[in-house]
Amino acid sequence: MNSVSPTEIDVQLDRLSPVPLYFQLAQAMEHAIVGGKLQPGDRIENEIDLAKRLSMSRPTARQAIQALVDKGLLVRKRGVGTQVVRNEVHRAVELTSLYEDLVDDGRTPTTELLDYRLGPAGAEIADELGIDHDASVVQMRRLRLADGEPIAILTNYLPADFAPAPDELSQKGLYQCLRSRGITIQLARQRIGARLAEGDEAELLHEDDLSAVLVMQRVAYNEMGKAIELGRHVYRSSLYFFDVSVHSR
Repeated sequence: MNSVSPTEIDVQLDRLSPVPLYFQLAQAMEHAIVGGKLQPGDRIENEIDLAKRLSMSRPTARQAIQALVDKGLLVRKRGVGTQVVRNEVHRAVELTSLYEDLVDDGRTPTTELLDYRLGPAGAEIADELGIDHDASVVQMRRLRLADGEPIAILTNYLPADFAPAPDELSQKGLYQCLRSRGITIQLARQRIGARLAEGDEAELLHEDDLSAVLVMQRVAYNEMGKAIELGRHVYRSSLYFFDVSVHSR
C-alpha cells in the first residue's frame, strides 16, 4: 500500500437538507478538486474512513466516491487507493474552437506550430472543401497545450485566401484569426471516432506507443454555405472527452 497518507477535506453536511448525503459529499470533494485543495495524484480517504469520520453509512460514502469516479475526477487503483486524476478537458460538441473553450474553462492554451505549407489541394482535400483540385490551400499542423500539457494535434486545410499567417496561429485560435478577417463560421459537419495513435502522435501527446486517441474531422462553412476549413484533429484520450446532450423525440 502507498505510504503517503490520504488527504482529509473539510465536509459540512446538512442532514436536514433534502439533498442526499452522498451528493453533498460528492460535491464537497469535487469542489476541493476543482479548487486545487486536492491535487492530481492525491489520495483520498477510503469509504470506511470517510463513513466513520462523517458519521454516515459506508454505502453512502461509496456512492459519493463512485459518482466522482464516473465523472472522471477520481480513479481507484489496486494497492494504492482512490486518487485524484489529472484535470481533463471536457468539451461540449458545439461549434466553438478548442482555444476559446480552454480560455472559457479557465485554462491557459498555448500552441506550437509544427508545420505550415502552401500547395495544391489535391483531389481528396479539394472535394471536401468544394474547390478545384489545383487550387492553392494552406496546410497547418499545430500542437495545442492546456496549462503546458499537450492535449491535441490539430491539422487544418484552408483555401489560401482565408489562411492566417503562421505568427497569428501561435497567439490565438484559428476561428479568432478568421473572425479578424471578417469570416464567421456558421455551420460545420463533423465526425468523431477513435483509433490507435500513429506516427509521432503518441510522442507529441506524451502517451505510450499504440495508445488510443480520439479523432475528429470537421468541415466548417460560413453563412453563405461556403467551406472555409477542413480540420483533422487528434485528441489525447486520457485527458479529453466530448460532452454530448441527447434528446428524446
